[in-house]
Amino acid sequence: MTTEFYLGAHLPRWLNDLSVPLFVSRRRLTRYGKVPKNLPEAITNWALDSGGFTEVHRGGWELSATEYAVEVKHFASEIGRMDWAAPQDWMCEESALKATGLTVLDHQERTTANFLDLRQELGTLVIPVLQGWERDDYLRHVDAYEAAGVTLADEDRIGVGSICRRYADPAIGAILSCLQPLRLHAFGVKGTALAKYHDWIMSADSMAWSATAYWDKVRLPGCTHKMKHCRECSRWALRWREKTLRALNQQQLFVP
Repeated sequence: MTTEFYLGAHLPRWLNDLSVPLFVSRRRLTRYGKVPKNLPEAITNWALDSGGFTEVHRGGWELSATEYAVEVKHFASEIGRMDWAAPQDWMCEESALKATGLTVLDHQERTTANFLDLRQELGTLVIPVLQGWERDDYLRHVDAYEAAGVTLADEDRIGVGSICRRYADPAIGAILSCLQPLRLHAFGVKGTALAKYHDWIMSADSMAWSATAYWDKVRLPGCTHKMKHCRECSRWALRWREKTLRALNQQQLFVP
């Protein structure tokens, strides 16, 4: 299986500047909680990140499913070329549970309910997302979707959440393996985990280039931006992507 790669994008204007598939957060497309009048016109395919990690770590979603659906429709219409949108899912990392005071099961139930609401509003533009922490959590969430009438085997893409900040590849592998043969999108999976488990995913995204620029103090010769490092720099993001794909394409991991 070949895997499509979405480059995480800091700035909305990259949608009409760059020609590679992009992963853009709703939080970056809104200003002070409002949708700007002048949105970029996409010259590339892209997917919408709901920004759920930040929302949940602030205590939970306050934006209703209807309000979110209105935004998604607007982005899809005005920007164009949207492949799919993530729902308002609820992550299950320990820090997320601490922020909400809820359990993994609570977060799963909220994720499922939100997807069902959004599917009514957005159709197949919104994808289901599986959440959990332990392997069996994800299997339980699969069962919850099926019980709600969602046949995951029929879905073109299914997000797998709460895996991007894990630092143990075997844990990621165990989760992705148990979800086969579903057509999975691995949120934020990068590095060796991608190399090991690419056969089990249909697509992935990453903002790792930004963290690399910050921690490695990367500043490319000729850059004129005001940032001390290239952590919001499209030149560096594209160079990082090219280097990553060049290494991984040798194993036919990605479709550029």
